[in-house]
Amino acid sequence: MNPSFDALGVSADLVATLASQGIDEPFPVQAATIPDGLAGRDVCGRAKTGSGKTLAFGLPLIELAPEPAPGRPTALVLVPTRELAVQVHRVLEPLAAVREQKILAVYGGADMDRQIKALKRGVSIVVATPGRLIDLIDRREVSLSDISIVVLDEADRMADMGFLPQVEWVLRHIKRRHQTMLFSATLDGDVDHVVKVHLHDPVFHHVESASVTVEDMAHRFLFVHQLDKVKVAASIARGADRCLVFVRTKRGADRLAGQLEREGVEALPIHGDLRQTARERALRDFSAGKLHVLVATDVAARGIHVDDIDVVVHYDPPADHKSYLHRSGRTARAGTSGVVATLVLWDQENEVKLLQKRLGLDQELDEVFSNDPRLDDLAAWASSTTGAVA
Repeated sequence: MNPSFDALGVSADLVATLASQGIDEPFPVQAATIPDGLAGRDVCGRAKTGSGKTLAFGLPLIELAPEPAPGRPTALVLVPTRELAVQVHRVLEPLAAVREQKILAVYGGADMDRQIKALKRGVSIVVATPGRLIDLIDRREVSLSDISIVVLDEADRMADMGFLPQVEWVLRHIKRRHQTMLFSATLDGDVDHVVKVHLHDPVFHHVESASVTVEDMAHRFLFVHQLDKVKVAASIARGADRCLVFVRTKRGADRLAGQLEREGVEALPIHGDLRQTARERALRDFSAGKLHVLVATDVAARGIHVDDIDVVVHYDPPADHKSYLHRSGRTARAGTSGVVATLVLWDQENEVKLLQKRLGLDQELDEVFSNDPRLDDLAAWASSTTGAVA
């Protein structure tokens, strides 16, 4: 059992706010890193998406961030995607409000003038994507001179997306001595370089997470017929509280969302070609439980950090086993479990069997039609006949 937030050194007002949200016990990554963060140490946390990292760095930020001057924030969180910036802001804003601190999400695709006005009013914590932050620095609309705490969240994703040169540019422009907390699923290659160059005597924490392990998900591989495929997906979605459906293309996401709507299932797509306001609305409604089905491409899904997704559907089978795990891990976040369903057409059987082999899964492909009652409760079906792990 993990210690309480109070035992970790979190102040009573923040503990009470967490409790009001039903958050009473820290996750392992929080229990491991919060004390060092509160002590002002540089922290390097190796933990996967969905392990509870936002509070792991967010609570020390809120406890330690000094009062800001206009246009001069005192704490900075760098994230790889717009969606993650919005979600970090959403998690931390109620806690910051307890201390009367202002927190601002800064990212491309949103109104820059509005962001500039907020900065001028004074913001303690800025959560930013690197590109938009650099734009604001170049325009002299924000100064990093007073930054005392920096967080690099999902550093491995920033490396994968080619953002680390921008991240290092930002870090070089923070002249004063500051505390740095870095969180990443991996600590090799370019991320290791950042750790060695930009962190001072860091404390390392490696927290195992169940977020992308085969064993903690139930898996179903379903043979479907092309003309019945949309109806099968609709049947699965109707039986889920929160369902994330993956497709390979942006056009496919738009098409499938429309087809599901015609089947009576409310769904929205999320991909890079949508207007930022549409992406935010879809993600906000999905996070709040107002929207039960989200249809996503792999790239767009990098920004989806939503707990309590009970079913993930691979409408289009993933390209490889790594993509399968990354997609499927959305339903096994922060200690929860979930069901993963892969829809397979007749000409995809060999491809999927190779995928199963690489995943270490020994499971038959079940032929189903959209009127199969087992699709109404995929979790019950999956738990009764869980596939073996080789």
